[in-house]
Amino acid sequence: MKFVSWNVNGLRACVNKGFKEFFEEVNADIFAIQETKMQPDQLDLQFEGYTSYFNSAVKKGYSGVAIYTKQVPMNVYYGIGIEEHDQEGRVITLEYEDFYFVTCYTPNSQKELARLAYRMQWEDAFQDYIDTLKAKKKVYVCGDLNVAHNEIDLKNPKSNRMNAGFSDEERAKMTQFLNRGYIDTYRYFYPDVKDVYSWWSYMFKSREKNIGWRIDYFLASDSAKDTLVDAKILMDVMGSDHCPVVLEIQ
Repeated sequence: MKFVSWNVNGLRACVNKGFKEFFEEVNADIFAIQETKMQPDQLDLQFEGYTSYFNSAVKKGYSGVAIYTKQVPMNVYYGIGIEEHDQEGRVITLEYEDFYFVTCYTPNSQKELARLAYRMQWEDAFQDYIDTLKAKKKVYVCGDLNVAHNEIDLKNPKSNRMNAGFSDEERAKMTQFLNRGYIDTYRYFYPDVKDVYSWWSYMFKSREKNIGWRIDYFLASDSAKDTLVDAKILMDVMGSDHCPVVLEIQ
């Protein structure tokens, strides 16, 4: 099976930048999207052979996630079951016979870490939620997790330390997450590969110069380790300030 995840930074905008063509070319079994920035009635985007699920923020034009899947799931869950955290349309979970598939758009800590305290609460609540799934069956978690875990995961670690996405606190939460029994699948296959990123600022020709961050992930529960085949980051795919990430399983 092939899973794809992409923060499209506005699905309606991305549709005008080659989204449909990429979607059809990549031929994913499950295709997860973050930052749709829309309500479901603002765009009717369907693909033959796929069923779609959307979770939009209460606030229009903000956040939002979606999943397109070839195989209809047994159950679909929206959010993590905590009202405070479920206003922003950040999580969808699909349940299949053998596994859960979760897409997540983690809250950004914002400039000067204005939202870091909330982010810390979110991290603990989200990780607890994923653990409840892991207790039942294998779990695959994808999405824009808004953190570069280690120095290898961004171009300029020294100058970005304590900026949003590379604060000590956020990095520690990712370490905590992995230590609870999860695998960063890209680093599982490519522990030492440098200069591979999934997000670039629109400023300073960052993408042209590959001054980027790896903040988009596929995590897998330890119980799913034997299913992992390969992980990829498709840096050549344009249409957003993020690029798609891929996980192949057997």
